[in-house]
Amino acid sequence: MKKNSPAKVPAPAEVNMSDYEVSVQQLNDLLSDGNGFYFLPTQHFNEVYPRIYVGNAFVAQNVMRLQKLGVTHILNAAEGNSFMHVNTSAEFYAGSGMAYRGMQASDTDHFDLSVFFEEAADFIEKALAHKDGKGKVYVHCREGYSRSPTLVIAYLMLRHGMDVRTALAVVRQKREIGPNDGFLRQLCQLNERLVREGKIRPK
Repeated sequence: MKKNSPAKVPAPAEVNMSDYEVSVQQLNDLLSDGNGFYFLPTQHFNEVYPRIYVGNAFVAQNVMRLQKLGVTHILNAAEGNSFMHVNTSAEFYAGSGMAYRGMQASDTDHFDLSVFFEEAADFIEKALAHKDGKGKVYVHCREGYSRSPTLVIAYLMLRHGMDVRTALAVVRQKREIGPNDGFLRQLCQLNERLVREGKIRPK
């Protein structure tokens, strides 16, 4: 082969996507036990990845507890006034030294949480870079079970090159989670897009 002749590399479009397709059922199998049972969180919060905490509204509304943990950033994946949401805001944390970002997401199959994937990943990335890489981020919804873990899984895929099964398993290993089927479908779609773009290499 001549030195300056281009090497033949298959275009991303030539990737056989069937080799990488992940179904909602496969993800549910990772989340449940062998009998199809799911587990509710046993703790108010868990550190699911170094300096990333996923938790519930109870801790999110306890500023002193968050400060004791050393949290520098709060990501509320359930901002709003209804019983399904958590009514906090930047004003709620004023004077605490913690940065706040709220996303008005609902925990329903038809809600498109994927519109927040990039914004959430950017916020988490900036949070972890804070204080020369010593920042800590608390990502929450009402229960820390569906919306918030979905955003953290998307972050791991977008910023750490993990495929969806690996990212989901990383979080599930540290906390009992159960994103709804709509969110799992959106994570599968993100997985397919990142594979097509050559940004992740599924195992």
